[in-house]
Amino acid sequence: MFLSTFEKQLDTKRRFVVPQDYRTPATGSADGVFCFPSIEADCIEAGGDALFSQYQRVIDELPFGHRLRTALEDAVFGQQRRLSYDTAGRITLPESLCEEFGLTDTVVIVGLRDRFQIWRPDVHRAWRAEQRRVAREGLAELGELKRAASLKLGGGA
Repeated sequence: MFLSTFEKQLDTKRRFVVPQDYRTPATGSADGVFCFPSIEADCIEAGGDALFSQYQRVIDELPFGHRLRTALEDAVFGQQRRLSYDTAGRITLPESLCEEFGLTDTVVIVGLRDRFQIWRPDVHRAWRAEQRRVAREGLAELGELKRAASLKLGGGA
């Protein structure tokens, strides 16, 4: 699994060391990773074979020619880049993706179980603050829903 958050330095060739725990056969990323512009956020999405098999299954459930299938195929497969590790475990980010997301000297790597994201630090801080707010409100809402369901099942008002 891809877990935790790391700050990494980009060298002049746009390389950084991928955390050792990320470079495993279990994630399908022992030899390298795939990356593409994230669908959900202003960052780079990356992962191993397991992640892209998962995307393939989701896409294959949609009928050929369906607009969502076409959009996902373009976003995930059409924009995908295969990045191999060098002998030090580094990957080189494509210049076009660095420019698109304003990645210069430092990046934040965020593990999200089956994938990880590569962020510009300031953009990630803002995103993280928003996600914490959403999570906090969502948990409170879930708690209320569970209490209401419990009362309804228990015959309470």
